[in-house]
Order: sequence, then structure tokens, then C-alpha cells
Amino acid sequence: MENVLRPLIVIGGSVVLTLVVGWLADRLLRRTDARHHETPLWGLLRRCRIPLNLVLLTAILRGSYDEIKWSPVQEHEAGLGQFLSLILIGASSWLVVRIATAVVDSSYSRYAASTRDPARVRRVRTQVTLIQRVVSAIVIVVAVAAMLLTFPAMRAAGASLLASAGIVGIVAGVAAQSTLGNLFAGLQIAFGDMVRLGDTVVVDGEWGVVEEITLTFLAVRTWDERRLTMPVSYFTSKPFQNWSRGGVQMTGTVYFHLDHSAPLPLMRERLAVILKECPAWDGRDFSLAVTDTTPSTIEVRAVVTAKDADDIWTVRVTVREQLVAWLHEEHPYALPRITTEQAGLSTRPERAALEERRP
Repeated sequence: MENVLRPLIVIGGSVVLTLVVGWLADRLLRRTDARHHETPLWGLLRRCRIPLNLVLLTAILRGSYDEIKWSPVQEHEAGLGQFLSLILIGASSWLVVRIATAVVDSSYSRYAASTRDPARVRRVRTQVTLIQRVVSAIVIVVAVAAMLLTFPAMRAAGASLLASAGIVGIVAGVAAQSTLGNLFAGLQIAFGDMVRLGDTVVVDGEWGVVEEITLTFLAVRTWDERRLTMPVSYFTSKPFQNWSRGGVQMTGTVYFHLDHSAPLPLMRERLAVILKECPAWDGRDFSLAVTDTTPSTIEVRAVVTAKDADDIWTVRVTVREQLVAWLHEEHPYALPRITTEQAGLSTRPERAALEERRP
């Protein structure tokens, strides 16, 4: 009877104690979160309930499993202890990652709520995201190393591994040169403020918004919902356009190729009317001028402004569409034409002079 009751008492008591401690911790965090509305940290820490319960349960079982006087447990005592140790290490690393994530997210939320500059918010968001990934990677590497050291064979091979660490490090550095380059490039992007999440960039002729930045690659969402995935080392070694750096306000241009007889003063008046009716125009500035001429056409450039890259696109297409439609309806002669008529003498005196010159 004791062989049956003792395992039930140890396992059942461990589960009950884990649930009670987890419930108390969750209730304490809930009350603290209700008192301190200015910081979301305590509410975010409640996401750690599952890894906390797993750590408590595994730790209690790891310390009391040898009290189970049951023959199957005693026969596999070493293997069971190592298995519980592996679970405890994994659950502890999970808990550390969750706590670090809660602290980072809380810090970013407080900063974003108190800062009105979108550029600064995007910069901090990029930095905290990469910091969170670095912390997670370090915790996972340490956890895997700790798990491996629980095996006796790994501890015995530790001395030889340390003796050959120099050679292995050189070989690994050469083999992972590209990976390490992307890793350091990701850190340089995060703290060098070169590009941030939400920035509007032009890369290889593609216009898009930075959607994700990791330690090895950067994803850009284009206007047609495609995703450009590029190594972060590209942004530290090649030039690219960042339309959001130094401010999000933008100036755009619209070009028209028209006939020499185009009514430029009327076009300026019509451009002002179109912009006043366009919600995307920020009202800062606009202009219209002839920038080039050819024997058959003139090049007219309209300059408009907007508060960001999305609005400047809307203003440009609106001006181009409505101004061309207005010219077509009101001044069709201003649109460029291709002459297909054969050249001939336009006056009778010129024709008569040509007839007199003939023998």
C-alpha cells in the first residue's frame, strides 16, 4: 500500500503546491497591475504563468523524486533525474526569455506613449526588437550548453574541446564569415540608426516599407504586397534610399509632355484647384514650370508636397490624372500631336517662284 500512496503523495503534492504558488503569483501580479496603470510590465509578466508553473513543478519533482520508494523509479533513478534536469533547464530558459520579453515590451510601450516623434519611436522599436532577439539567442545557447553538460560523456570531452577551441574558432570563423557579417551588420543597423522598422526605402529600384529586421535579414513590403528579403549586410555595404530619414515629409514631381501652345498660366491655376480638393496634399508648397523643350514638345514639371510617402504617391497620381483630363476637355490643342501630313508649299507666290526657276 505504501508503494502506491508514496508516489501519489509526492506527485500529487508537487502538482498542488505548483498550482497554489502559480495562482498566488498570478493574483499578486493582477493586483499590482490594477494599481499601476502607468506601466504594462505587470500585465505582461502574467504571460509567464505556464513556464513558471513548469519550472516549479519540475524543481519540486527533481528534489523529491528520490523519496518515491517504488522499484521502477529506483531502477531508473539516474535517467529520471537527468530527464527532470533537462526539463528544468529548458523551462528556466523559457521563463527567462518570457521575462526579458515582458521587460523590453514594457519599456518600449512607455517610451512610445511619451514620445511624439515617429522617427524616434521607430528607431527604439528596431533596437529593442534586435536586443530581444540577441537575448533570446544567448539564453537558448546557454540552455543547450547546460543540457549537454548534464551528460557524463560531454563533461569528459570538455577538456579536449577547450584545448582545441582556438583551431575550432578559426575554422568556424572562416566557415561562418557571411553569417557573422550579417550578425554584426544587424547590430550596426540597430544602433547606427541607418534604417528602422516602418521606414520607406527604395532598394534596387523597388519602393517599399521595412516590415521586419532580424540579426541576419531584412524584409521590405512593396506597394503590391510582395516581400523583398535581403541580407542586412546589403544595407551596410551598398547605397539605398531612405525616404523616412530626417523627417517623413516629402516632395514629389509630375512630368507632362505637351505642345508648345499649352496654356501654362491656366495650368497653374488648375493645379492649385486640384491640390485644394486633394486631402493628401499637406498645403506646404506647389509649383509648375517648363523644364525642357524639344522641336515638337515641351516638358512641364509640377512639384507637389505631402506629409509622407503614401500621401505623396496619392497626390502625384491625382494631379497627373485630373490635369490630363482637364487638358483633354478644355484645351485639347495642348496635348502633343504627331504630324502625318506630307510637307507641301503653303502659298501660291512660293509655288510660282518655284515654277519660274524651272528651265
